[in-house]
Amino acid sequence: MKTNLESKVILITGASSGIGEATARHLAAKGHTVVLGARRTERLETLAAEILRIHRHYLRI
Repeated sequence: MKTNLESKVILITGASSGIGEATARHLAAKGHTVVLGARRTERLETLAAEILRIHRHYLRI
């Protein structure tokens, strides 16, 4: 099954570590806008800043 994920806005929960963090990094690298959510806001802010610095885009809510 082929999925078209061009130019999507993708919500990722648990983005501060593990699979959620890896998924956020991967999808941002592919050019998608990632909406990040997690309980550990300090780690989330660090990830969001890194994604913004490297990939120049993310959606902050």
